[in-house]
Amino acid sequence: MGHALCICSRGTITIDHKRYLFIHKLGEGGFSFVDLVEGLHDGQFYALKRILCHEQQDREEAQREADMHRLFHHPNILRLVAYCLRERGTKHEAWLLLPFFKRGTLWNEIEKLKDKGNFLTEEQIIRLLLGICRGLEAIHAKGYAHRDLKPTNILLGDEGQPVLMDLGSMNQACIHVEGSRQALALQSLGCVLYAMMFGEGPYDMVFQKGDSVALAVQNQLSIPQSPRHSSALRQLLTSMMSVDPQQRPHIPLLLSQLEVLQPLARDEHTTHI
Repeated sequence: MGHALCICSRGTITIDHKRYLFIHKLGEGGFSFVDLVEGLHDGQFYALKRILCHEQQDREEAQREADMHRLFHHPNILRLVAYCLRERGTKHEAWLLLPFFKRGTLWNEIEKLKDKGNFLTEEQIIRLLLGICRGLEAIHAKGYAHRDLKPTNILLGDEGQPVLMDLGSMNQACIHVEGSRQALALQSLGCVLYAMMFGEGPYDMVFQKGDSVALAVQNQLSIPQSPRHSSALRQLLTSMMSVDPQQRPHIPLLLSQLEVLQPLARDEHTTHI
C-alpha cells in the first residue's frame, strides 16, 4: 500500500494516487474519527478512519491495526482498502480507508427491529452466527483471537452477511487460541447470540440494577423461554454460556452444529426483515 497522501482541494483527499471526496462525518470516539468519503475514480462510498497519533506508540498501534487487516482476505472480515500516515506538525494521523456498510452494525439491526416490536428470525440468527464463526475460524487459523467481539463490532453487508471489524483489539503477538482463550471467545460469541435472540445483552438487566456483572457471569445463565426459538438453538446458547469453560463448544464443533441447524430453521415459517 502507498504512503502518499495530500490535500488537493477543499473537501478532497488523495490516497494511493486516487482522489476521494469528503461527504460527512460518520462518528467519533476516543482519539479516532470516521468520515464517509466517495471515490472519484469509481463512485463508491468508503469509511475513512482517522486515528490521532500523539506518540510513537500510537503510530505503532495504528500500523499494527492496518497489518491485522492485511492478514485476512475473507468475506466475513473487514478488508483494508488503503493505509497511510499523515504528518500534522509534531503529530500524525493514521488513515485507514475501509469499505462502507450502509446497513451499519448488527446492533443497529437489532435495535431497529426492536423499535418495531420485532426480532431476528431463527433462520437469520443461524445464518449470521455461521458467518461470524467462519470469520473467527479464519482469525484463529492465523494464531490470533478477536478480543472485543460484540454486536457493535459486527457490520452487515448488503445481503445481510456479517463482517467482523475492530481488528485493532487483537493481540499484537500471535497467541494460541486454545483452552481458556478460545473458551472466553465462545462466551463473548454466546453474548452475541443472546443479543440476536432476545434484543439485549445477557447481563444488561444485572448492570441496570447495579448488581455485579463479574459475579453474574460465574453463575449459569437462565435462558428465557420463547416460542420464536427451537429447543436446539436454546441448547446451543446454553452450551456457549456454560460456566465451565471446558464445556463450551470450540469453533469447529459449533460450525458443524450450525450446519445441522440451518436446514431445520429454513423449514420453519418465519418472517424476514
